[in-house]
Amino acid sequence: MAQLYSLVWRFLLFLLHSSRALFSWFRDRVRRWKGRLWERAIPTLLLPMSLVRFPDYRRILNIYPDTNGVVGNRNCALNRRHRWLTDGRSLEKLPSHIGLLVAEEEPSYTDIANLVVWCMAVGISYVSIYDNHGVFRKNNARLREVIVAQQEQLLGTEGSKFNAAFKSDTDKAHINGLSCRPTVNVLSPEDGKQTIVQAAQKFCRSVENKERSSKDITVSMLDALLREPKNMPDPELVVMFGPVGSTLGFLPWHIRLTELISLPSHRNISYEDLWGALRRYEECQQRLGQ
Repeated sequence: MAQLYSLVWRFLLFLLHSSRALFSWFRDRVRRWKGRLWERAIPTLLLPMSLVRFPDYRRILNIYPDTNGVVGNRNCALNRRHRWLTDGRSLEKLPSHIGLLVAEEEPSYTDIANLVVWCMAVGISYVSIYDNHGVFRKNNARLREVIVAQQEQLLGTEGSKFNAAFKSDTDKAHINGLSCRPTVNVLSPEDGKQTIVQAAQKFCRSVENKERSSKDITVSMLDALLREPKNMPDPELVVMFGPVGSTLGFLPWHIRLTELISLPSHRNISYEDLWGALRRYEECQQRLGQ
């Protein structure tokens, strides 16, 4: 009797497994059939749309290429601008004045212009550009043209809201080095140690003319003399590009409390590289000895 029960039990298990296998096979066949039916239906549904004549979108897409030159659409510039502005607002500490120190031979105007536009887009109001050979100062007009061109390319129609004011054109319009418009200042070695020499000469002439006494010299007075011709804030961050181990004469008086960050090169630089430097600046802790 026990053997009969065992045979019945095995027969029932065989039926159960057989029904499961048959059901799985049938379900798989139905899915494949539906998939093939859908694949055949898609071209049939899209055929009328392919016969409709759409406008020439290729011309529109070429208006605003993205940062790396890849074709985008009209919304690309707006999306980039929104992303960069959001990135700037997300930082707990954003420099109001950033210095771009280029220590490489044959600087790239386009890459520097991109850096300037990115800085303005994230909310930095003052950008200083410096190279120890004075190449940018000698070719100031060319640099301006490239910055304006990259501003239109990267920001699109939004670029008109962030037109840069070049320092040499707006010296009298600035108060403490800041204005309502983003400011670009092109510096050279003459703006460094030479400024200290000129401040010392000016003080000596005032003593010679009995306008001041030699006892009047103080740090605050010297600071005022050095800031008078430049009329700009101290840079909170200086990004140095290239194999450089020094500031190469970049505003020695103004960078006493400046954070220095080095990057390998400014050529083919991306927004992510600049964003990484800003993140590093945000994370740094400055102890001023107070």
